[in-house]
Amino acid sequence: MGARHATAARAPSAPRPCEEVVGVSDGHTSAAPASARTRVGRPLLSLALASMMDEVHAHSGAVYLKAADEPVLEMAVMAGLPRAFAAPWERVGLSAPIPVAEAVRERRLVWVGGEQEMARRYPRIAVVLPYPFALAAVPVATSSKVYGAVFVTWPGSHPPELTDRERDHLTAACGRLAVRLERAVEDSVSPHAEPDLLASAQVGGAAGTLGTVEAARMVARLPYGLCSLDLHGRISFANAAAAELIGVPASQLLGSQLWAAAPWLNDPVYEDRYRAALLSQHSTSFVALRPPGDWLSFRLYPSTTGLSVRVSRARAVAEMSRAGPQPGDAPSRLVTISQVLSLAGALTQAVGVQDVVQLVADEVVPAVGSQAVVMLGSRAGRLHVLGHRGYPDAQVVERFDGLPLTEPTPGTHALNTGVPAFFDSREELERLYPLRHATPDGFAAWAYLPLIASGRPVGTCVLAYAERHPFPTDERAVLTSLGGLIAQALERAVLYDVKHQLAHGLQAALLPHTLPSLPGIDAAARYLPATQGMDIGGDFYDLVPVAGLAAAVIGDVQGHNVTAAGLMGQIRTAVRAYTTVGQSPEEVMRSTNRLLIDLGAELFASCLYLRLDPERG
Repeated sequence: MGARHATAARAPSAPRPCEEVVGVSDGHTSAAPASARTRVGRPLLSLALASMMDEVHAHSGAVYLKAADEPVLEMAVMAGLPRAFAAPWERVGLSAPIPVAEAVRERRLVWVGGEQEMARRYPRIAVVLPYPFALAAVPVATSSKVYGAVFVTWPGSHPPELTDRERDHLTAACGRLAVRLERAVEDSVSPHAEPDLLASAQVGGAAGTLGTVEAARMVARLPYGLCSLDLHGRISFANAAAAELIGVPASQLLGSQLWAAAPWLNDPVYEDRYRAALLSQHSTSFVALRPPGDWLSFRLYPSTTGLSVRVSRARAVAEMSRAGPQPGDAPSRLVTISQVLSLAGALTQAVGVQDVVQLVADEVVPAVGSQAVVMLGSRAGRLHVLGHRGYPDAQVVERFDGLPLTEPTPGTHALNTGVPAFFDSREELERLYPLRHATPDGFAAWAYLPLIASGRPVGTCVLAYAERHPFPTDERAVLTSLGGLIAQALERAVLYDVKHQLAHGLQAALLPHTLPSLPGIDAAARYLPATQGMDIGGDFYDLVPVAGLAAAVIGDVQGHNVTAAGLMGQIRTAVRAYTTVGQSPEEVMRSTNRLLIDLGAELFASCLYLRLDPERG
């Protein structure tokens, strides 16, 4: 039934006789008993979503239901786009930083007006879907209970603000859906996942695809190639010219995805263009090299039912725009999805702040085509340079260290406001920030990315370019998303560095600062942690002089945490005290063991105690 309604954008106004139904009609409650209630056609979720999308002219959407036994939202039905577009978010925790979870947590409509706002507020989504589109997420809730949430999306041409009409329609529709779900629960009808609403693809002859044989003949006579793709990217029609240009018989093209139709098209960049066209509903294009030396241009024209693709021979490579990859060049998109995943994985391995700076310099800077990077943070109302790479004169960067956050500079502005800034030329930067006249750094374009983690700015990443560099909208979105990944890594790194300093301070306080100089004994000590971490543990050492003799002690308390370190300090003090008062080695160990028992510690300790007699050797 879900597939039958997929082709009709508007849900029927009255249920069909054969449909099993639950809930209420038109949002009005009924005083009739459950058995006599006005009922609503099923599939309940699919019909509600289709009607909602039709009312506000959205082109995709999904309904999430709250899991019964865990704080999780589960996607129950999706419409307008393949579920693969939202695969990373089929199950999301209520605490997740994404719009549907936020809508449920705060019980309000969440609006994201475009790709830059998405990149700034929800970088995890923007990294995967860096395309121009708008999104609204609405909770499905009654006054007493939350049942889930709905999101709907519009093409990038949607105005940056949600209209009052759209807001009212979405809120009212989700309210009606919540009442229906409440009635369904009362009637012991459990809501469940339903088939997604996608237009079914017809894979067959040209006449079946285009409607008439004459239309197919007309297309076949055109001098350039034409293909039709369904929402999954599968080829449902290809004329003879397209088959000849691609170099694959039309019979083999049908049913295959465009980027899998030929080995030289099997590149994530080309699949990304299809995803960009469908989600933004804007035409996109790319240029691909068909071996050995034929360049083909692919132009994708999207609709809500699929894409039309025009295939033609491209102009000479020297005249081509940067829309497609050229030999030796980077992919047409700034950073591919695979690169983003690689960068995200690498950033999770960064430990300290300098590790993050080094990784950004080694991985992010080359990937985005810049030549230098500065990481800025704030402390006590002043700007601080956390690290930098690629600047010929380091003093130019260090001049900004200690600058008050009230100074009108692009770095302080990005850090204070959380809004990214892009300057494609020195003239543009100096026009807005005249102070930069006095600090030339030799670069010609800059991107200032605010690093937002846990809802607060933790710093600014400045990417510098050697030449003038325009920043188109999609590139700004990708850079802003990368800023979100860097911010999370930087937040962890700052926390680690603080704990690392605490570890060294605590360890220094618990261990001897120097070893005593004793006649006949040359002593040295070195403390090295076995693994990377906080460097706090229960290991200790000491050299204790006593009546012409010396006691060399090495001990270890179970565990590698602050508790173990605190107990270690007590044991080391006890060993030193019992040794100093003249106890024999076995008495020292016995007394220390009693102390350990009396303290009620759940940890155990081991100790090597050497009595040294330099005179007797």
